[in-house]
Parts: sequence; C-alpha cells; structure tokens
Amino acid sequence: MDIPFVSFRPMERELDKDLREAFNRVYERSWYIDGVEDKCFEDSFAKYCDSKYCIGTGNGLDALMLPLKAFGVGEGDEVIVPSNTFIATALAVTYAGAKPVLVEPDKDTYCINPLLIENAITNKTRAIMPVHLYGQPCDMDPIMDMAKKHHLYIIEDCAQSHGARYKGKIIGSFGDAAGFSFYPGKNLGALGDAGATVTSDKAIADKIRALRNYGSDYKYHHIFKGNNSRLDELQAAFLSVKLEHLNRMNAERCRIAGRYLNEIDNPLITLPVVPDYADPVWHIFAIRCARRDQLEKHLANLGIGTNKHYPIPIHMQECYRDLGYNEGSFPIAEEISKTELSLPMYYGMSDDEIGYVIEAINGFTL
Repeated sequence: MDIPFVSFRPMERELDKDLREAFNRVYERSWYIDGVEDKCFEDSFAKYCDSKYCIGTGNGLDALMLPLKAFGVGEGDEVIVPSNTFIATALAVTYAGAKPVLVEPDKDTYCINPLLIENAITNKTRAIMPVHLYGQPCDMDPIMDMAKKHHLYIIEDCAQSHGARYKGKIIGSFGDAAGFSFYPGKNLGALGDAGATVTSDKAIADKIRALRNYGSDYKYHHIFKGNNSRLDELQAAFLSVKLEHLNRMNAERCRIAGRYLNEIDNPLITLPVVPDYADPVWHIFAIRCARRDQLEKHLANLGIGTNKHYPIPIHMQECYRDLGYNEGSFPIAEEISKTELSLPMYYGMSDDEIGYVIEAINGFTL
C-alpha cells in the first residue's frame, strides 16, 4: 500500500464543483484584486476567528510581519519567538526590522514554554509571538499574563492551527493580532500562496490594510512605506469555499489523530501530548523517535510517506548566525529536530490506510 505524507485529491474531488464555480465567478467578473471575493472572505474569516477585522495578505509570512510593523515594532526592538518553529516566524520579526529572541518549547506539546519567557524579556522586548505549532494551541493564559505585566504586544502565529481552541476559545482571538497562512497544505489552504491577519483593533486593521497595499490609504496617496501583499480575488474565492467545510474536515483530522494516539503502541515511539486546555486540529501529527532516520526508512520501505519538522533549528541555520547562538544553545529544540517525524495526516485517509500506518509503526524494531 502506498500512502503519501499528504494528498489534496480527496478534498479536491469532493469540492470540485464548488471550486470550479468559484473560479468561473471570478473569471467572468474580470476583477482580480481588492474586490467582492476578498471582502466576503475577510468578513467570514473574521467572524470565524471571533475577531472584528480580517485583512487578507499575499502569504502567511506577511500576515505576521505586517502587524509587527503596524504596532511600530522595528529597529532596536526584540520579539520573543519559540526556538522550535518554522523559520517564517523569525523572518517576520527580521523583516519588521527587529531581532528575534528564541525561547525553548515544552517537550510534550512542542509549543513555547511559558515558564521560560520572562527570563528572555529585556528593556528592548516589544512583543511575544507564540506559535500554535502543528495545530496544537499554546498555553495562552500565562503568556497573556506575562504580556500584560510587561506591557508587550501579542501577535499569535496561527499558520498551522486554523480552528484550534484553547479552553474553548478559538486561537487567534487572544492577542493583539494573529497571522494565518493559507499555503495549500494548511488545514485551510488556498490553491497557491495566501494569508491573513486578524485583529479587533480598528486602527491597527486600517494600518495593516494600508501597509499591505504600498502604504496607501487611497489610490496614489501613500502614508506609510508599505508592501505589496494583497490576497487576490481567486484565492479568496477558493478559501470561501473551503472555509464552509473547515470544521468538518478538522473533525476528520481529529478522528485520525485519535486512532494514532489510541492504537500506536511501541516503546520506541513518543506520541504528542494533548493538555486538558487544548483542542488541537492536527495540521501535523508529530511523533518522536531516537532512531528517527531508521524509522523513516522503515516506513518508506512500506510505502508510507513522512516528513521532518524541522531538521535544522532556527538558531543553527546559516542565515541566523548573526544572532550569536551555537549548537547546544537550545537543547530541547535540537533534540526535537533530531527525533521528530511527521506521519500522514490529511482529510480523506481511509480506515485501512490509517490502520496500515499504525501497524507499520507498531512493527518497528531496532
């Protein structure tokens, strides 16, 4: 049996008619930027995220960078980010002109450890960027308390967690703003690059809206040195179709994850932990294994696709040598990078396919 790490085909077959109608609607209208489809999706997604405003962007990186710029975070400032995350989190801080300061994750949840944040705060710290990694919500209460105590902004990185909840409240609605990616592989994915920022602060929403459009509040009038990062009409139309099905498709991911959690039984495998406060949406099902490469090969030989998130931690990437970190600076992130393996997780996996993955993992030996 061949099982890819991810497949869009089951979802695309199911939504084919609606997606084609969305394309035709945009094509017939011949309006491709800043139109009714963008406005419709922004209104719907803001409501979904329990926020007042949504501003579509060209990608998830800009959805994180633009709110930092809108809050005035820039040169000489520091922003706290987790040491275990995709590099876009740190790049957003860099592109805003500030310095990313790394903090270790909790080994069980992979998300930033709130107990370690305060030691990283300096008089240059302006914001905290918690990442709801792999679809798992961060422990937000202590993070929010920390931000309030030190008068810091919170920009949530929700790129992997569309629809996840913390203590019953949807992520993206806790901080001053939140950034989402709609990269095709996300739980809510476009058919190309796309992103969005949500916030309930009108002044910030208006500023982000201008910043994404060359810093312009109206045509040929530029009040900021902005960017070109707009959500195009076609992607907005596709996203509106998929948003209607997001909760149902997230529920299917949770069903798959439930089988993995309940049926994988191998002492060589460490499963993810779901705290009582969390309702994850399982963008990624990340296990750990000390013999990760052997496990990867074992599964590949059985036709099972996997991935590694993320094999080189941010502080060991060549582009961030200037931060002054070395190997050993963040041992938890380094251990995760050496032992994490992501299992197939996508809408449309059959029970036989799920069972085959479980059987293969349970059969792994040294």
